[in-house]
Amino acid sequence: MRVLRLILASLLGLLLAIGGGYLSGGNEQPAIAQFIQPEIVAPKVYEKLPDFPLENQYVSVETGEIAPRNSLATRLLRYHLYVKSRPPYYRLDWKLTLADYLGVHDAMKASLYPGDGILTENPMNQDIALIRGFNRQQREALVDTLVGIFNPRAAQATPPTQQETPSPRSNPRDRNPQLPSLPQPGDADLLKF
Repeated sequence: MRVLRLILASLLGLLLAIGGGYLSGGNEQPAIAQFIQPEIVAPKVYEKLPDFPLENQYVSVETGEIAPRNSLATRLLRYHLYVKSRPPYYRLDWKLTLADYLGVHDAMKASLYPGDGILTENPMNQDIALIRGFNRQQREALVDTLVGIFNPRAAQATPPTQQETPSPRSNPRDRNPQLPSLPQPGDADLLKF
């Protein structure tokens, strides 16, 4: 009897999992990049980081003139959003993008880099050199700025200081008696049918 109930419960769970994926379409891809225009976001980056290199001296293939809106920040945003399809809300995703520029994550391809085909000179190598020249504080400031632009709530959350983090020897239950007690030997026997 117990085995039959276990099989039925497993089967029901499997059907719910399959049915839930089928009903939702199974391919929920975020459409983040469709709504973000790097040309509008880039000035915010330069506003918050005035020392960030502009690098907008490249010439447009179409007009034959300098394309002032095609800046390093614009290309970085395009690379992150469109080439790598990474969400703009999380620090880790921006760090992965910077790791690409630093040559320690994904290899960057010149043919896919923003600016290839629309500028007379592909700016990828110069952009990589500039970002590789940043020190750790500059890279952190860039990540903080980008996350702050796209996810202000995450930027407002401050990481805990050493004083706020509990020491490994202290028991959180001593500070908050409402937390449940830790399991004791023999507690697993209570789960038997």
